[in-house]
Amino acid sequence: MAHDLTNNRKRKTTRPDIDSYFLKMALIVSERATCRRHSVGAVIVKDKIVISTGYNGAARGARDCLELGCLRDEMGIKSGEKHEICRAIHAEQNAIIQASSKGISLNNSKMYCTHTPCNICAKMIANAGIKEVIVFEKYSDDSFKKLFEELDIKVRFLKKPNLDITFFE
Repeated sequence: MAHDLTNNRKRKTTRPDIDSYFLKMALIVSERATCRRHSVGAVIVKDKIVISTGYNGAARGARDCLELGCLRDEMGIKSGEKHEICRAIHAEQNAIIQASSKGISLNNSKMYCTHTPCNICAKMIANAGIKEVIVFEKYSDDSFKKLFEELDIKVRFLKKPNLDITFFE
């Protein structure tokens, strides 16, 4: 059944707030992840406009963990440790790289992400000029906290957004 989204009938539910809207986008982006351990998505927003997105996965053109298996699992490496062993580029890194490849400044932007950042991503977030990170889930590495406190980068935890998509009926 096709939905007519152009009429003026009332909705059954209210419109999501802006933070839930962008966090829901991060969840949708995370569906593209190729990591067997975590599906992570990131959305960078400036002035309520999406600038960039990223998910965790292998370098462009390289075979990924869905195809080859997880090196970290094979080596018994715990989550949050020895990031350099992983084939994947983190979602936060991919979102920052995507913006920079297009010459887009991220100064004073916000990042909506499914998880808190690892220490490496935290340093990239800081140098990219991102001023706030909004998440709903904690990653096993919380070493980002000290750097974010020092640089006054805010982290907000919100509840996981409702995954339902609502339409005019």
